[in-house]
Amino acid sequence: MSEPVLEVRGLVKRFGRHGLHGRPIPAVDGLSLSVGRGEALGLVGESGCGKTTTARLALRLLEPDAGTVHFEGADVTRLAGRRLRPLRRRAQVVFQDPESALNPRRTAGAIVAEPLAIHGLHGRGAQRRRVVLELMERVGLAREHHDRFPHQFSGGERQRIAIARAIALEPSLLVADEPVSALDASVQAQILNLLNDLRRDSGLALVLISHDLAVVRHVCDRVAVMEAGRLVEVAPAADLYAHPRHAQTRALLDAARTLRGRPAQPAAGSSSSGS
Repeated sequence: MSEPVLEVRGLVKRFGRHGLHGRPIPAVDGLSLSVGRGEALGLVGESGCGKTTTARLALRLLEPDAGTVHFEGADVTRLAGRRLRPLRRRAQVVFQDPESALNPRRTAGAIVAEPLAIHGLHGRGAQRRRVVLELMERVGLAREHHDRFPHQFSGGERQRIAIARAIALEPSLLVADEPVSALDASVQAQILNLLNDLRRDSGLALVLISHDLAVVRHVCDRVAVMEAGRLVEVAPAADLYAHPRHAQTRALLDAARTLRGRPAQPAAGSSSSGS
């Protein structure tokens, strides 16, 4: 793997209290992983396994109870306020529901321009508008979309707006948290292909979070499988799909086949014990 853009070690996050002794529940429990420059990593697991919490910890949107987060070589674990500004610019996120992620009172152009305005980039007026139009064109939107509001777009188009906003600051890391689960099947491949093209063209690192192993299959170089807050298997994508080692990986592969209308077949290597 190339030089890590993101490296987390021993991340722990607990929420609430449970049981006789009222102990907090670990949502993420001692998790370690890294993402190289230009690499696409799939973070996969069932709903509630801790995928989104892991992403929020890595982006410093949540404070870890233990562990470290290194971004582009710097320890950002205990940074706050203005000291997190470089991370905020260089690490961006695309959320699951494009409708709720976009301000309904702002036009598509204004939404894409917002991070540029916050960071004081590309001047103002015509100069910034030109940059915004280029960004929108890059994600497959037309010039006439600039002055339309989110409710005037389809779900796939709204997600393209969110992606344009995320790449406006030329990040080195993009976290896409279930970016296609709210979209029709016919649109999912378009958005995944767009993310893949952006990664290859700009060399950004991509973390693609999904509950569906089929979604990440043709995008990711490596796949990390989570269960109950822990990583249970990490492998190059081709190896993981051909020879899954852990029972949770095999269950997710069977679920992906069933969802796509094909009978669930024993995955290759299903006779091996879980690791």
